[in-house]
Amino acid sequence: MSFLSRIMVLKSQAHFSAGVYNRFGGPSAGVAIEGSRKRKTGQAKSRVGLLILGFMGVYVVIGGRLVEYAMKDQEVVSSILPPDRLMASRPDILDRNGEVLATDIRTVSLFAEPNKIVDVDEAVEKLATVLPELDVRDTYKKLSVKSSHFAWLRRQLTPKQQSQILALGIPGIGFRPEKRRFYPGGSTAAHILGYVNIDNRGVAGMEKFIDDQGLADLASVGMTSDQPLEPVRLSIDLRVQNIVRDAVVNAVNNFQSKGAGAAVIDVHTGEVLGMASAPDFDPNNPQEGAKEGWLNRMTNGTFEMGSTFKTFSLAMALDSGKVKMSDTFDASKPIYIGGFTIHDFHGQRRWLTVPEIFQYSSNIGTARVIDLVGIDAQKDYLTKFGLLTKMQTELPEVKMPSQPRVWKKINSITISFGHGVSTTALQTGVAAAALVNGGKLIEPTFLPRTREQADQVSKQVLKKSTSDEIRYLLDFNGYKGSGRVARVPGFAVGSKTGTADKVVNGRYSATLNFNSFISAFPIDNPQYVVITFCDEPKTGEKQYGGTISAGTAGPIAREIIRRAAPILGIEPKFGEGGSALLVSY
Repeated sequence: MSFLSRIMVLKSQAHFSAGVYNRFGGPSAGVAIEGSRKRKTGQAKSRVGLLILGFMGVYVVIGGRLVEYAMKDQEVVSSILPPDRLMASRPDILDRNGEVLATDIRTVSLFAEPNKIVDVDEAVEKLATVLPELDVRDTYKKLSVKSSHFAWLRRQLTPKQQSQILALGIPGIGFRPEKRRFYPGGSTAAHILGYVNIDNRGVAGMEKFIDDQGLADLASVGMTSDQPLEPVRLSIDLRVQNIVRDAVVNAVNNFQSKGAGAAVIDVHTGEVLGMASAPDFDPNNPQEGAKEGWLNRMTNGTFEMGSTFKTFSLAMALDSGKVKMSDTFDASKPIYIGGFTIHDFHGQRRWLTVPEIFQYSSNIGTARVIDLVGIDAQKDYLTKFGLLTKMQTELPEVKMPSQPRVWKKINSITISFGHGVSTTALQTGVAAAALVNGGKLIEPTFLPRTREQADQVSKQVLKKSTSDEIRYLLDFNGYKGSGRVARVPGFAVGSKTGTADKVVNGRYSATLNFNSFISAFPIDNPQYVVITFCDEPKTGEKQYGGTISAGTAGPIAREIIRRAAPILGIEPKFGEGGSALLVSY
């Protein structure tokens, strides 16, 4: 509309107003109209005010209900971790060479909002087609609670399961992102790594150790995130670990034994390069493992270690200066003490030198030797070797050794050849490392450690000259005695067997053995100790005595050394006769 047209309209409106004014009686009519307008305006304002109050009331009610629902939801899901917490990362666990031992993978979990489920029967029936193991009764119970706004149905689904459930089109069903712990090697390092629970929290092994270092505390206050964390590198060599586990699992099967275990320890750093206990379990699904498989027999089981203890008894005798390698002891007849008879399994019925006592594993000779050491000194030495105290290491599963409340002479004698004190296999191996590395006790570690770092935490428990003498005895026994079973061509292996009768109902059994075996290689310059055991074998290598240590625990060590020595960089030396140590001593 143009400017002029607007003027014309305004004029027409003015004429119309004037005509109305004259028609209805001038000023008097104007007053009446004005009053009517005021009344109408007042009524309109009242109506608008009422409408505003009405709307405000409605909004207050709606807001109150929203707050109520929010509070109810909070109560329902307060025990469920929020999505950012469910996606919180754990650090990868790597072996010493960077191979992945444990990592997180993304997954989803299935939940339901029961208040939105239309047909409970149909929903349960459809879900069971994708999840055959679904507890139908429990699921039906969860979905039938219409006042519930959240319920877990299944944690950690596979992508295929998620896709199939989505295709069912069930209203009130949803997914929440999570992370699941994955162990590429399955059971390979089960007792070292441990496992996590459904919420990705460490329950055992190094997984629990990582949480105990602060990760669990951060998670409890919501300070974790889904960002990748710095990996945790272990001392474990995955190649060696595979070999160790193969050897112990084969021993359980081949020797029909209750259990078996082994560990490879660096004698100069205390690093554990491989450790396995069988039976074991798959940390990817630990609940399916047999109850026996959860027990880490290497660190969380204590056993009488039999004649391997003679190594420590002779070491303390030589170190005390009360016994020399050239000394001889009467082993021609049994010892009778306190109603007990001490005799030899391989009796020579003559006087024996110290190397012969070790070679023939003479109980009588060892008893004569320990009598010179004395009970107090014996107890002090075993304490220094770490065999009477709880082992300190990263794994949470470590059992305290047991010993007599009061040490009498009969206790001292039986302990000298491995009866009366129960220790863990790993701490026995650690003490054996101190016997051959120059006399330094180094607590074991499952984390990388340099020799310099090891020197800072080591304790001198033997003279270096005593360590040299023990290496000679181990080499002598490995070449001429019961340790021949573990002799590997090209690698000089020093060793000692230990066959202990097991205690059943308070008495020693004549048929059940716990067999242990300690070995070091190369014995002329030891780098590694291998500790092995075989529990209650029913068979063994007949040429080495069948069910005793040489026929069961010894072959485990032989297999490990044969396969692992080249991987560990030990160069074979082929030649005739004994090792360089035997020739030069």
